[in-house]
Amino acid sequence: MIRLDDSYAHCESVARARARNFYYSFLVLPRAKRLAMCAIYAFMRECDDLSDEQGASRGKLEQWRAQLDRTLAGTPAEHAVWPAFLDVAQRYRIPPRYFHEMIDGVSSDVSNDEPRRVETFAELYRYCYLVASVAGLTTVHIFGFDDPRALELAERCGIAFQLTNIIRDVGEDARMGRVYLPEEDLRHFGVSAESLRGRVTTPEIRRLLEHEGARARQYYDESLPLIGMMHQDSRPALWALIEIYSRLLERIKQRGYDVLPGKIRLSAAEKTAVLARAWGKRLARIT
Repeated sequence: MIRLDDSYAHCESVARARARNFYYSFLVLPRAKRLAMCAIYAFMRECDDLSDEQGASRGKLEQWRAQLDRTLAGTPAEHAVWPAFLDVAQRYRIPPRYFHEMIDGVSSDVSNDEPRRVETFAELYRYCYLVASVAGLTTVHIFGFDDPRALELAERCGIAFQLTNIIRDVGEDARMGRVYLPEEDLRHFGVSAESLRGRVTTPEIRRLLEHEGARARQYYDESLPLIGMMHQDSRPALWALIEIYSRLLERIKQRGYDVLPGKIRLSAAEKTAVLARAWGKRLARIT
């Protein structure tokens, strides 16, 4: 049987090694909330890996779902993530449907020998909700909130994050047969799925990505009041997370949406600078 402390240590090591943007924001949380976020991240990371690894199948994800059900019923399955995950789910009263929706989201990416296509923005919104907004809804339960409007804003924040990821990774995804941008938008801007697989960002592709970037920016702007709705000890962490992703979108815009030649990132130094400002906000609250 896996000890709870060992499970938390495993989850923290996964988050430290792989969370990238997320882990920077975790660092300014009180220890209990930081470990809780690591546990949820480790669960999501396992979901994602099961959908992307060699030999990925919906069957493996359904086995993971069965382990989730067993764990939520009170008997953690035999994986290092489960004891910490159960502790967090119970302590913060996180609705179980969010975890099932996370699995639904990554299941939609498992190859069925058909290229990934999205016809409308409504379809894309649903996908973004499943793979990002439900993570945000889970997060605000850990961060703590009293205003029920926080749930709607957390959903919008997740949409902004995932749209940013999709814009950044559009070429890499297209080369794997996954085109998340709506077909209706591709047609409107005269862009083919094939052109997204190349390394040249044409004027048509730039205009398409600018359009999607404006959508993402709108969702960032709409979700900003969410920071003030969080319990005070969590506000610096959420500010840091939104700041990092918002800066990434701004960097992409500054580069003229020229994302096909290679992935655009913020440097570790830039993320550290955001973290330092977040620490300043936390210390100001404490003192």
